[in-house]
Amino acid sequence: MSDILKGRRALVTAGAAGIGRVIAQQLTDAGARCLVCDVDQAALDDYAATFGKALAVRADVANEADVDALFAHAGKELGGLDILVNNAGISGPTQRVEELSLDDWRRTIAVNLDGHFLCSRRAIPLLRAAGGGSIVNMSSIGGRLGYPKRAPYAAAKWGIVGFTKTLSTELGRYGIRVNVIQPGMVEGPRVERVMREKAEAAGISYEELQRRAVRNISLRRGVTAADIAALVVFLASDGGRNISGQAIPVDGDQTSLG
Repeated sequence: MSDILKGRRALVTAGAAGIGRVIAQQLTDAGARCLVCDVDQAALDDYAATFGKALAVRADVANEADVDALFAHAGKELGGLDILVNNAGISGPTQRVEELSLDDWRRTIAVNLDGHFLCSRRAIPLLRAAGGGSIVNMSSIGGRLGYPKRAPYAAAKWGIVGFTKTLSTELGRYGIRVNVIQPGMVEGPRVERVMREKAEAAGISYEELQRRAVRNISLRRGVTAADIAALVVFLASDGGRNISGQAIPVDGDQTSLG
């Protein structure tokens, strides 16, 4: 994939660590100049040490002022924008609906759904000025299946799918493509933490929950951050120039989250 994104300018939210860091790395490897934001200062410092301080910005995507400042910096540092990856999200609580607090509900929706809206709203004028581009939103398998004890997370991730389809219909005339990825069990600390919480809530061992989860995947394995990043790069490239408005699972064909 060397240089297939040469000259393109990208912004990845929550891009200093985890899946976002791998996405940013693959975009960079493909030739893009990539700016990331994150709320984890230690992760930002580490990213800045590798890619430069100007390309790592602290921002909470649920905070409108932070997002405004982020895009002002992106316009100044990158000189425009060709690719937006709305990757930021939080797991939210692991509780039944009747046990949820309104604050937990609202915070999960704010980061996972409002953040997509706030960043997309600011990105659109930059993408139009560039003559087109690509927005890649990050949903989840929880955005196509029911997700017991994860109602605010699932609600936000389903909402992202509808938001993506609507943006695609609005922006296609400007050459802006909008798609959404629905990852399954992405190997790493975040999924491990969520699964440990689910195992505890279900009164079973973590190992037993892992066995049950894999039984619901046709390929009998989880996916990696690199799998997700490879699809982001493709969707942002000329190879994906006629793909828009699509919700694309990367989950090994997972059939249940129960």
